[in-house]
Amino acid sequence: MEEGRISYVRRFVRSLPALLIALGAAYDFATPLDFTGAPFLTAAPLVAAPLYSQRGTILTGAAAVLVLLMLRVLRGGLHKAEAVTELATVIVVSVLAVLVNLLVRRGQERLASVREIAVAAQRAVLPEPAERIGGFQIAARYEAAQEGASIGGDLYAVQDTPHGVRLIVGDVRGKGMGAVGAVAVLIGAFREAAEQEATLEAVAQRLERALARERTRREGIEAREEFTTAVLAELPHGDAIVRLVNRGHPAPLLLYADGTVRPLPATEPALPLGMGELGTWPDRADEAGFPGGATLLLYTDGLSEARDAGGRFYDPETGLAGRAEVLCEPGALLGVLSVEARRHSGGGMADDMALIAVRRP
Repeated sequence: MEEGRISYVRRFVRSLPALLIALGAAYDFATPLDFTGAPFLTAAPLVAAPLYSQRGTILTGAAAVLVLLMLRVLRGGLHKAEAVTELATVIVVSVLAVLVNLLVRRGQERLASVREIAVAAQRAVLPEPAERIGGFQIAARYEAAQEGASIGGDLYAVQDTPHGVRLIVGDVRGKGMGAVGAVAVLIGAFREAAEQEATLEAVAQRLERALARERTRREGIEAREEFTTAVLAELPHGDAIVRLVNRGHPAPLLLYADGTVRPLPATEPALPLGMGELGTWPDRADEAGFPGGATLLLYTDGLSEARDAGGRFYDPETGLAGRAEVLCEPGALLGVLSVEARRHSGGGMADDMALIAVRRP
């Protein structure tokens, strides 16, 4: 319904130049000679400039000039000074509209170039994981809340290591390049620590130290207040279990093949990464069974904090319960979650969203 309404509005806006020309001609023809439809004809090429191609803008301006010229010839007013002034005005405005169109096109080309660079940066920092890693089916998805944006403060990474398949999903506080820089630091530190550290708790401590080092290189209140909620997961090779270390992040969900959904909250809540100076609490990994056919879902709060018009949050646990048909393939599962969260929020997400689904065949 919403998409159809938007499509109708777009078609109407694109038809405005033609409507203005038709309205100007009708107004001029239906009123006495003292009245003129020239303002409508003058507006047509200006409206066309940001909407049409250069050729379309030129054709719109030419049509406006020809319609005005025909009206003055048919009504016998071409010899009057007012008619000459009107024609000159429409011609000059049409030329200006072409120049405006040229500037708009150049700006769009620059924006497209910037977006291409942003997409390349996203793929470098948050590459798509392989569909199968360590015997597991994997799917990941990142969606920015702002249309056209490509990367922000949410992060994910998957690594097959001697200790099992290890994953991280996190959300850096804040926006902009500072958040992107923290994402790069965390993912780099995670990939190194995941290979080298024997326990998931040690990986979390390595990430804590990496953020502390990053903070010393930056200044200002943003650096001092920056922290990251994150959940780390470990899927040991050969064991049907999952280990989790949760640092102030939404609890992962374990989705069974029969449609049952089980949240996996931390037994001992811990502070987010980057807040180690407030206290030292040892990380303790929680362990849960992860049978064949089950899917582990890790996500950021962009999913669980999507609100509808009444302020109600989207609840993925409730939304997925009993729906065994969407749990059999990780990519399809993430697609369903993305669509339902955006539908729940009326199409406008309040925060970025990162998702990872891991299925044990």
